[in-house]
Amino acid sequence: MSPAKNPALATASFFQSPAAGRIQKTTEVRGLAALLMPMHTAPMSRSLPPSLAYLEDPATVAELSARYQRDGFLVIPDVLPLEDCAAMMQRATQLVDDADLGDALSVFSTTEQTRTTDEYFLSSGDQIRFFFEPSCVGPTAQLTRPRSLAINKIGHALHDLDPLFAQKSRLPALEAVTRLVGLVSPLLLQSMYIFKAPGVGGEVVSHQDATFLYTEPMTCTGLWLALEDATLENGCLWALPGGHRLGLKRRFVRTPGGGTAFECLDEAPFPEAQMVPLEVKAGTLVVLHGLLPHRSGENRSPRSRHAYSVHLVESAAHYPAENWLQRRPGSALRGFAQ
Repeated sequence: MSPAKNPALATASFFQSPAAGRIQKTTEVRGLAALLMPMHTAPMSRSLPPSLAYLEDPATVAELSARYQRDGFLVIPDVLPLEDCAAMMQRATQLVDDADLGDALSVFSTTEQTRTTDEYFLSSGDQIRFFFEPSCVGPTAQLTRPRSLAINKIGHALHDLDPLFAQKSRLPALEAVTRLVGLVSPLLLQSMYIFKAPGVGGEVVSHQDATFLYTEPMTCTGLWLALEDATLENGCLWALPGGHRLGLKRRFVRTPGGGTAFECLDEAPFPEAQMVPLEVKAGTLVVLHGLLPHRSGENRSPRSRHAYSVHLVESAAHYPAENWLQRRPGSALRGFAQ
């Protein structure tokens, strides 16, 4: 398929490749790398569906890579079939309905992230955990509305622990896109199912994913899948074209005495007025450079905005022990190979 007929090139306006290109293999293994499984670097052996074969067309790959290098993100429509979107939504709802929440509810808020971070959150790197909207938890730590309408997100290891999400996280199209943006031996580090419930879906303030999933060199890359249409009304993503060149502003780290803190690297604010909305249809993939500033607004509409995201890092990169997300010994990260 020629680039002119490629739906990704025809419909996406903004598009960049991970920080400094390809990562050299290193001999020293540190941090999470001690848990990493050997990764394949050979060409993909799994076939793309015919509708996405353009993701391996050399001219298209060159064009999309150039857009990613320029803008720090890509928007690629129709990556996930609508029946897959429906299946993932059904499974996420089932997980929430069946969850044993215990005596305490954990909330998630990006506006008060340090205060609302608890041990339930900090130990979720290799677990399936449930986090609720602060506005839906009453003074006695009880939900004020049905859990399916109060949930903020599920994190952070659906991609390893749930069979359906493990399979959908490793679709050939996603692997092809990671190669397209320059990743060599990526590992699936974190996954989140984000609900943006109608009327209460919380704001996600402007941030860079590398703040939370820092590697040396910077290799964090986000794959964000719209499971429902994302609009201005229900809290679509906003991104800063070219903002990945601003450098890392902060790191979110574990503190020696317990808990977490933000470590400021650059006090200059993001130029919020230059951000653009990414309104996309269900099934669209948005690829986010780890240094790209992005955000999403509150959902005060009557419609939900379900999305699923996976974050990847290079297997050869150093993953510091002070990063908030850690795994228990023996809980190895995996790449796209099942």
